[in-house]
Amino acid sequence: MAALTEARLTKERDGTTFGRGVAATKIIHEGALVCLSATGFATPGATATTLTADGIALQSVDNSAGADGDLTVEVKRGTFQFANSAAADAITAAEIGDTAYIVDDQTVAKTDGTGTRSAAGKIVDVDAQGVWVKIG
Repeated sequence: MAALTEARLTKERDGTTFGRGVAATKIIHEGALVCLSATGFATPGATATTLTADGIALQSVDNSAGADGDLTVEVKRGTFQFANSAAADAITAAEIGDTAYIVDDQTVAKTDGTGTRSAAGKIVDVDAQGVWVKIG
């Protein structure tokens, strides 16, 4: 493309909210940690090595009877509170600034589970209710 020779209207997004096609056979609940699969479709957070954390679901979507992309879920990026893992994988204040790893669609852990978990995002705080993780 050539350089502009006149004014143009440039499209803009807020960079925090996106519509994502939901993977086949998946149910995503409102407030769930949403990931993108290796094929780029939204799927609930789970223990797997092929997921990319994308944000949280702004509504529930049931694509259990659908094919990839039949339905769309609105996903928001930001800093969110998730449940803390247990025992030796529980996140403490000592891990602030480290990467949190996905256990399921509401739980994060401090390790990658010996290479079985994808990254959720950066740990920004830990309190009695859970772990605050920045996604995106």
